[in-house]
Parts: sequence; structure tokens; C-alpha cells
Amino acid sequence: MENETKNTRNKIAINSVGLNIIMFFLGCVAMFALIKNYPTTITENVTKLEKDVTVTDTGIADAVEKIYDAVVVVSTYQKEKYKASGTGFVYDKKDDKYYLLTNYHVIEGGDKVTVTFTDGSIKETEIIGYDEYADIAVLAIENKSDLTLAELGNNESLRVGDTAFAVGAPLDSVYSWTVTRGIVSGKDRMVEVSIGNSNSNDYVMKVLQTDTAINSGNSGGPLCNSNGEVIGITSLKLVHSGVEGMGFAIPIETAVAKAEQIIKGEKLDQPYLGVSMIDLTNAFYTPQYNKLIQDSGLSSGVIITSVEKNSSAEKGGLEAGDIIVGINDETVKNIAYLRYYLYQYNVGDKITVKVNREGKEKNIEITLGSNKQTT
Repeated sequence: MENETKNTRNKIAINSVGLNIIMFFLGCVAMFALIKNYPTTITENVTKLEKDVTVTDTGIADAVEKIYDAVVVVSTYQKEKYKASGTGFVYDKKDDKYYLLTNYHVIEGGDKVTVTFTDGSIKETEIIGYDEYADIAVLAIENKSDLTLAELGNNESLRVGDTAFAVGAPLDSVYSWTVTRGIVSGKDRMVEVSIGNSNSNDYVMKVLQTDTAINSGNSGGPLCNSNGEVIGITSLKLVHSGVEGMGFAIPIETAVAKAEQIIKGEKLDQPYLGVSMIDLTNAFYTPQYNKLIQDSGLSSGVIITSVEKNSSAEKGGLEAGDIIVGINDETVKNIAYLRYYLYQYNVGDKITVKVNREGKEKNIEITLGSNKQTT
């Protein structure tokens, strides 16, 4: 009886194995038949899967197309002699007049400015005005046919790491409408710059930082986001051994605000203290300021060397020998920062100037005037 039970179990096991083998082969045959009879379906599914996950990256071509024809090459002349070139773009239209933005330093010293469009046409412009410290200039032309307007973006939602690209005319327009691509590397960067032919840093600009290639001739051109919207005006870059890919652009909101002031003919008088100054760091080795600096215990600030008669500074009580260390809640490290913080205010505004006088800090309230109010 026991042997019969074992035999029965063995037969069941053998039958089970045989059944599994048969089912396996049937499955293989069914799969083969499916592939043979429906190859298109399988191929299409695989192809679609590849399209979903493969980065074909046509790049930013669509975004570039939106801005490309709005970009112009700006050529500056002085007494009919070619002086320099840069980049600009058409950003607005009022009635029959088109307005273009570029950098002030692109047209600086020129008495005639022309712009060249992508179709090769050249137009002489009207120089509406400029702001030297903001490095913004506004040009205008009248044109019967429609011109492409740049679409303006904003920096409120802009994030570090977002795609950015520039369109410009590097190397004196030899490579006009060159497109370079990178990312937004930083926001609200404070960069000290010189004005005109100055050998010192005269002013501070709050700018966007990008690793997008910015070359000579790109100045005044648009820095755009991945939607082809202008987020800044390329203005400068750091050129130094060991430094690579550090370009800067004026935020478009700042540029447009200045441009609108210029177009409306609003006075751009900067507030004026009426003092002569020297950076404390530059006065370290000047004998006449040695004791003053030692007594203050300061390592930065701005030393007042003289005060103009009837100026805001004299009326408020500033004196030669005072070391300016702050304006309202902002720390003043040098003359460039002093000008930047001062120029955030208007003529007639009241500010508190923090000074170190004979080793002690003192707050002095000043009502800002203009340079026309010192006589």
C-alpha cells in the first residue's frame, strides 16, 4: 500500500513537471506568433518610449527666433569718424517712433549713432538721452514698416541655475548676432565699476551674474531667459587671471525704469552732498591722514577732505576730517558704495549720514540738494 502511494506521488510530480514544460513552450510559441504577426505595434511602442526619454535638445532655437530680429548692431561716430560699436535692441514703440536700449558706454563720446538690422538695413538714430551711472542709453528711429519688438521678462521669479542666453555683436561686429548660452549664476551682485576713463572704481552696480559668454561688442545687447524674454542688458565682465565665465547684466526692470525717465524728459539730477573725498584704504600711506585713521580704528570708509560752501553737507554739519561709514542703514565701504547708496535717493530727501569724528560715531541728518544748489 505504501509503495502504491509513492508511485502515485511520483506520477503526479512527473505529470506536473511535464505540464510546466508544455506550458513554457506554448508561451514561447505564442510570443513568437505575436511578434511575427504584430511587429509594427511593438516597434512603435519602443520608438515612442525612446522619444519620451531621449533629449533631442533642439536647444533654444525657438527662443532665439523671438528676439533675433529685434537685436541691432550699434555703431558710434564722432565727427563722422567711426569710434566704436556694440549691441542694442528694439524694446518699445510709441506712435511712429521705435525706441532702442543699449549701454551708455557704447555711445559715449559720439555725436552720431547708427543701427544695423538683421536684413542689412542701416538707420541713423536720434539719441534721446542716457544715464551715465546706470550705463543706460536710449535711441529712437522712425520706421514705416513694422519692426520686431523684444519681449521683456522680469527677474522676480528668476532663479539661479535658469537658462540664459545673449545675442550680440562681438569683436566690433565681425561676428554680428552671435548667440551664446549659459545660466543665471547669481542675482543682486554688487560690482564696482569705473566711469569714463577713470582709473578708480567710481560706482557700484547691482547686476545679474551669468556664465554666458560676454565678449567685446556684446555690450548693450539682451540677456534672455529660455522663453526668449529679455531679463537684462549685458554690460560688463570680469577680466582677470584665474577668472572665467563671470559676465554681468543690468536687470531689465532697472534699465526700463531709467529709459522711461529719459523718454519722458524727467530730470536725472543726482543728489549731491558737496564734499571732496578719499577712500580710507587709499589714505593709509598719506601722512596727513595717519593719525586720523589710527584714532578712528577703522579699516574702511570715506574721508571728507573738504566741504563746499552752501552745500547740503555744510548746511547739515559735515566737516573735513569726518569719516563717512554709513548712509541710513547701509554700510559705506568706499566712495563707490557711497555714491550707489546716495543715488537711491532724490534731491530733497532727508538721509542720516553716519560719520566717525575724532574716534566717535555721530549721526548727521542731511537734506539732499543738487550740484546747482552749492552756489
